[in-house]
Amino acid sequence: MAVVTDRQYRQILSTALAERSSGIEDLVSDSNPLFNVIRRKGRMRSFSGPEIRQTLQINKQEAQWARGYDFLQNPPIELWNDAVWTPKAVYVPVSLTGQEIRANQGANQVFDIVDGTLEAAENALVDAFDEALHGDGTADGGKAIIGLGGAVPIITNTGIYGGINRANVAMWRTSTFDADTDFPDIGTQVDATTIRPMISRIMSQRSRGNRAADLLIMSEEHYWAYDAATTSIQRIAREDSLAAMGFSSIEYVGGGKRAEIVLASGLNSNMPSNTTYGLESRSLALRYREGFNFATLFDGDGQMPINQDAIAQFIGWEGELTLTNPLFTWRFIDSDPLT
Repeated sequence: MAVVTDRQYRQILSTALAERSSGIEDLVSDSNPLFNVIRRKGRMRSFSGPEIRQTLQINKQEAQWARGYDFLQNPPIELWNDAVWTPKAVYVPVSLTGQEIRANQGANQVFDIVDGTLEAAENALVDAFDEALHGDGTADGGKAIIGLGGAVPIITNTGIYGGINRANVAMWRTSTFDADTDFPDIGTQVDATTIRPMISRIMSQRSRGNRAADLLIMSEEHYWAYDAATTSIQRIAREDSLAAMGFSSIEYVGGGKRAEIVLASGLNSNMPSNTTYGLESRSLALRYREGFNFATLFDGDGQMPINQDAIAQFIGWEGELTLTNPLFTWRFIDSDPLT
């Protein structure tokens, strides 16, 4: 007689999924600095309904000084509009065949194979999110979330984002700065001498009051140039920074602004080379479907297909990364790092 029946096996799998599903969010957070900051700053927000909708002020009223019988102007202005995103969904299968079940009878064998299967699923989700958060939303036929590649594009005055045409609405555009053309008085290459004054100029131009980028995600070339430009005391990271989470992190301080600088590189990194993203975290949010935030797809103990000797379950997530105020977010590139 079998030590563990198919039904018991399904229950073990279901229990393990329930216990580990909340930890998947931690795994993604610990592997991607953008996800980590969004989560740490409370910018993960649920939504319901068929779409993600955010009301925006896309224009501004003009104040006017007047005296006596001066005519007061009241021109028609489209002051408000809604940005609309279509939620995207990602799934990772967790399946076991009847042969695997029968070959792993006994408590130790069962838990070993379940643990290995779930670890593989978790790694797949981590990889999928890292790729998507750096992508432009065109992966898998446009089914992936719109990451930094689409939210902070190199060409800023074309394309539709959140249902709004960037060509028609200047306030809906991020900014791109190129080391080769935009800083002739500083230099045309990113190195230890030029990177800090270049970043400082960008920060001063793309800030207002207390609004500015507070997270700088750098490729390897930019990060090590900035690291070489700072003294040891300037490289001390705050206790609540990304360095405390295991990321390579230092801090920018200048012009009355502070920002975390984090290295986004490594084996199979999806971060574009010779690139820095300057992100205002309060303008970013990772919107997720209420009840489907790294959750199992099927209720109960999974499904047994009628024509297959297997048990199937999926871990899934649905939502979108949204940027609702692009004015203080920018991309810094070195389009020709050799000159």
